[in-house]
Amino acid sequence: MKKLTVYLLLALSIILTPEIMAQSEFSSNTIGVGVVVTDIEKALDFYLNVIGMKKVGEFDVDEEFGKISGLTGGVPFHVDVLKLEDAPEANQWKLMSFGKEAGHPQPKYIQDDTGPQYITINVTTLEPFLKRIKKHNVKLMGDTPVPLGSDNHFVLIQDPDGTIVELIGPLK
Repeated sequence: MKKLTVYLLLALSIILTPEIMAQSEFSSNTIGVGVVVTDIEKALDFYLNVIGMKKVGEFDVDEEFGKISGLTGGVPFHVDVLKLEDAPEANQWKLMSFGKEAGHPQPKYIQDDTGPQYITINVTTLEPFLKRIKKHNVKLMGDTPVPLGSDNHFVLIQDPDGTIVELIGPLK
């Protein structure tokens, strides 16, 4: 019986080892997304006052680091770090601006450009979001809110630079 237990434990450890190793490749289970915007004040107003994100930090990248890191080729910049909530496990939405217009037209639909086109935020209720959207004169896209199943609804809006924001949750 002891030999069978040992063999079972050994087999289990062999089976689970690749899965455990794959999970250990990352030091964090969050993703930080850097978003370059045309107007930092408009973007901060949208994400803080319409979406309801929290500013949790900020930092500057100097010319030298911008160059040696390959980020900007030597252009310094400032980053404002936002999260949905001020918690270690919350993803970071890092806003920065270089004071120039986008090099492409603002998309109307997700198929209008390549790369990341929208973000999805799941909420406990859409009611306070819809109030803030109306208060800040943010246009709802399509015929949203649109029902998703029996409880949830889908709301689509755009930030000042055209990034589409998808809000999903019950109306109340």
